[in-house]
Amino acid sequence: MMETERLLIDRMRETDKEDYFTNIPHDRRVLETFICKYAETPDEIDISPYVANEAMFAIRLKETGRLIGVILYFDAAEDSCEIGYAIGSPYWGRGYVTEAAKRFVDYCLYEKGFETVRAAFFTGNEASRRVMEKCGMSFERFSEKELTYLGEERDLTYYSISRDGRKYPGVQ
Repeated sequence: MMETERLLIDRMRETDKEDYFTNIPHDRRVLETFICKYAETPDEIDISPYVANEAMFAIRLKETGRLIGVILYFDAAEDSCEIGYAIGSPYWGRGYVTEAAKRFVDYCLYEKGFETVRAAFFTGNEASRRVMEKCGMSFERFSEKELTYLGEERDLTYYSISRDGRKYPGVQ
């Protein structure tokens, strides 16, 4: 388990299903920024793959222990990974994502041993860009029309940080 001033970051649990449903796949505002299939009811969600995924974590409020978001690493290679995060829209604008992401970047770099951590956001999502910058990440690259999501081609902007604090070494 990881801890910050206001948050706990730990493994997903079967008992997180309702909170996960409310804050991620049922929150249409979240789905504009985080790739996930919309769910109309909790019964549409099988949370067991998330519980079994050792790279996916719940973001919880310390005061309640309730899941308000998720954070994960993926595309893990020998020396790098990408992170992603989402938090329910009622919790936006309070610094929770920045607090969780800073701790999670440290976890990936210093506890998991990755040399480089990167993250991407849908171009135009300024809140996510600011989170990445507050985590010490720097612009890596822009990728035009990298994927189709919600019926439209989306551009992605990538940021990264390496263990020594420099931006991704492959960037000129």
